[in-house]
Amino acid sequence: MQREGVDFTDVFAPVSKHTTLRALLAFVAEEGMHLHQLDVKTAFLNGKLEEDIYMVQPPGYDKGGPQMVCHLQKALYGLRQAPCAWYTTLRGKLEGVGFRASDADASLFVLEKSEHKVFLLVYVDDILLQVSLSELYGM
Repeated sequence: MQREGVDFTDVFAPVSKHTTLRALLAFVAEEGMHLHQLDVKTAFLNGKLEEDIYMVQPPGYDKGGPQMVCHLQKALYGLRQAPCAWYTTLRGKLEGVGFRASDADASLFVLEKSEHKVFLLVYVDDILLQVSLSELYGM
């Protein structure tokens, strides 16, 4: 949990290393594969918060009067914890379907099924996915 005055200015965002990106692009080019890019528009809104966060009611929303505050259940854009909450949620879902995070770069996830591999690279709320359709259907 972040505490103001201690670590409040620390911000985490899942960003892949440039060497990982270059290696993935080289592998895709060498193998003649396709790379798919995904932009998760509501990424930060899907992150589950681990701590209690309260905020002033937004303008135009006055339930219970102006002295009341909102208790956030999920992350919002602009919240310092939002990128970390998104990454934690995404990692849990990916690991739940068999992906594992790379030891060298926590933003690279690998799914291995027999001789087939799927690479998924996360950069904040963008995802690069390397897989051929024949591999996908063959799993």
